[in-house]
Amino acid sequence: MIYRIFECSNARIIETRNPKPVKPFDIQPIDRSLQAELQQKIDHLNKPKGSLGRLEELALQIGLIQHTLNPSLNHPCHLLLGGDHGIEREGVSVSPREVTWQQMINFTHGGGGVNMFCRQHGFDLRIVDVGVDYNLSGIDGIIDRKIACGTRNFLYEPAMTVQQFNRAIEVGDQLVGDCVTQGCQVLGIGEMGIGNTSPSSIWMSLFGNIPLKECIGAGAGLDSPGIRHKCEVLSRAVEGYRQAQECGTIKADAEDVVRYFGGFEMVTAIGAMLSGAEHGLIVLVDGFIMTACAIAAIRLYPAVQDYMVFAHCGDESGHRRMLDIVGARPLLNLGLRLGEGTGALCAFPLLDSAVRMLREMNNFDNAKITKYF
Repeated sequence: MIYRIFECSNARIIETRNPKPVKPFDIQPIDRSLQAELQQKIDHLNKPKGSLGRLEELALQIGLIQHTLNPSLNHPCHLLLGGDHGIEREGVSVSPREVTWQQMINFTHGGGGVNMFCRQHGFDLRIVDVGVDYNLSGIDGIIDRKIACGTRNFLYEPAMTVQQFNRAIEVGDQLVGDCVTQGCQVLGIGEMGIGNTSPSSIWMSLFGNIPLKECIGAGAGLDSPGIRHKCEVLSRAVEGYRQAQECGTIKADAEDVVRYFGGFEMVTAIGAMLSGAEHGLIVLVDGFIMTACAIAAIRLYPAVQDYMVFAHCGDESGHRRMLDIVGARPLLNLGLRLGEGTGALCAFPLLDSAVRMLREMNNFDNAKITKYF
């Protein structure tokens, strides 16, 4: 193996000369040839036109994704991805990194919020270690796809190499492929990774052209001095990234922004979103971290947004502004900030209602009701 070493200011990273390229995804904009017929079916159900509001919009989107007048929501799957972050070492989170592996084990016992909601709504939960800084191999209930024991500290160097970035995308693709073989039509994605609001805030700032200070919140519960410290650390990290750009070791494109700051669980989520769209799945997008991943996925493949249902606007500072970057309207606003994909799971009954509306509601002709609008 031949290596090259990049050094620039405080950034240093070692990479292979010819890293394996990331798989190109074939994501097509959804076929809208059925849109008029779907809209006509929705408009002629025995109800006033438009009276079911967002459910009608949701039914139209799902019907277009599946290209059918009678969509279904078979075998919904939820990926819970775990990974640790080098930036956590800088005190940007109120929670220590061991909480990541402790929660991952807790999930295998069925004791997490994600477990409860998956049971409630019939999701097949898959708990995956892609970068936890702890040996979870051999623990029943955890799928081992570990890329490394956490990312590097992006205050000083890119969080991951090109090879690691490509591997994370590949793992996300493979995980979704496994779900598709089981008949999955709906994909939820959640994360467990102490410190992952930090890269999410930076992505929000860089992709949305928003001042970084306006993108940083309390995460899992930082106080005001903690938020100021977090802002200082992340500002220095972005400055280091810009220095690396000037040296030519980092490109000013979406892929390098993602790999410079992202976590393994986040990049794997991006790969899963892209793969879900390629397979024609409905991709449920949860709160602050998963919305950041969705924005990154859209920057890489704009057509992926057609397949996304933005489920929830969380309580993290700036989440509403993050959704505005891509013009997304979330289904719920419950003030959740747990992560794990819980907001996406809570929104699933609305998808179920939208699909049942299309499949089960009668129309005016069959019900022999005078059309009154």
